[in-house]
Amino acid sequence: MITTGNDDTGQLMATRIGEFITNTALHAPRSLQRRIGPSEVGADCDRRLAYKLSDWPEVAADGDPIASVLGTAFHAWMEEAFTEREKASPGRYKIEERVTVRPGVTDAAALTGSSDLYDRASGTVWDWKLVGVSSLDKYRRSGPSDQYRIQAHLYGLGQENAGETPKRVAICFVGRHHELRVHVWTEPYNRQVALDALARLDAIRDQLLNRDPESHPERWSEFAIPSKPNCRFCPWLKPGSTDLSTGCPGAQSTSGPPASVQALIA
Repeated sequence: MITTGNDDTGQLMATRIGEFITNTALHAPRSLQRRIGPSEVGADCDRRLAYKLSDWPEVAADGDPIASVLGTAFHAWMEEAFTEREKASPGRYKIEERVTVRPGVTDAAALTGSSDLYDRASGTVWDWKLVGVSSLDKYRRSGPSDQYRIQAHLYGLGQENAGETPKRVAICFVGRHHELRVHVWTEPYNRQVALDALARLDAIRDQLLNRDPESHPERWSEFAIPSKPNCRFCPWLKPGSTDLSTGCPGAQSTSGPPASVQALIA
């Protein structure tokens, strides 16, 4: 959080407003969610998913909330706009409706989430993403991350479970910029994409039960991280950590100094 004021009073006021925004965001329903949701299932890091499935204490719980705040506000605006549009075409849209991607024996075991928009007229599952301009350009050039793509198909499965017939998934990227920039990535709905992601999640859950890293902290290292992980917003990122039970150092090795350093200290 960076705050400035034109004098001491302004600085104090800016600090208080910044703290208010941060504290409010940290106690918002999405921030307090303990169960894994569709937006997280496709994360490319097994260790991150293992931490989440274990409800492991987060390290970076006080991260900068502004992107989340703006994203939540944009979702609320789109919900209001499509609710108004629905009046002209009753029954066409399902707006911010909770869907069950996979039922569970208990509510806590089920995988559910709020689907941004489903258009019955075209059979399209829509997901809104408010992103920075550089990210927008990246997604325009290379397509969405696997995590975003899997999330879209998981919501497609949720709509199918609700009795709908989804035909396409669409991720709408809107840039945070001084002018409107919109990019839509879309492909046919594929149930297998969702089922494969759920099977991977189950395999990680089984690994947790079999290896029990809570009782054997050294076994956290058995949960793989990708060669180029996206650690920036990971709640369990702890740079320099050598104890994975307290946090993950990210892409750096957790088995000792790099070979170049070992050569110097040998």
